[in-house]
Amino acid sequence: MINPRQARSNGFTLLEVLLALALTAILLTMLTAGVYGVIRDWDDNSHALETTLDETIALLQIERALLGAFAHSYRDPDTLGRHVYFDGQPQQLSWVSSVSPQRSAGLTAWHLYSTSNEGIYLQLAPALSDHPGQRLQAAEPILLLANYTIEFNYLYEDMNFNRRWRGDWPGFDLQVLPWAVHVRLTPGRHTSLPTRDIVAPLMAREHRSLRPQLERL
Repeated sequence: MINPRQARSNGFTLLEVLLALALTAILLTMLTAGVYGVIRDWDDNSHALETTLDETIALLQIERALLGAFAHSYRDPDTLGRHVYFDGQPQQLSWVSSVSPQRSAGLTAWHLYSTSNEGIYLQLAPALSDHPGQRLQAAEPILLLANYTIEFNYLYEDMNFNRRWRGDWPGFDLQVLPWAVHVRLTPGRHTSLPTRDIVAPLMAREHRSLRPQLERL
């Protein structure tokens, strides 16, 4: 015959069951919080990696397009003279390159500029035998890098063979491309993004049939 006291001692009391449930709930809460923390860190790291990759790709595109700069000439309908298309200003640059992000055949006209509190924009258009400015203005702007502003400087060689930098480069007047372009990408004030610099030498500086007007430099 089983003693009633022994039967009660073989089971669990209500207090023990509640304590076990409470401990289980605490462990599950800690485990869930840990899993959410890992997922959040993974998302943050993935976002940072994607941002870094986007910036790297954008910088490579700009550098490749400048390295592939071409002394594209067009005829002025008013004077019938031929000029080199390269409009270099301190905060924007328009030029023709043999490089196209879409890998399209032929030459591509590029226009880079920045807008305050937004970022750096890119416009692309096919470079035909005429002046590509109107096609560039009509092209849809592409946000290339957010929270950055852009600045350009242009390397030239003076009459004494000294190389210097200047803040503009009117290809219409000079009839030749600069020796190199220095691009500085500056982040906004309220971001922790680094400053980026690109120095791209321009190999195809001169057009075969146009004489540079170096005396203006």
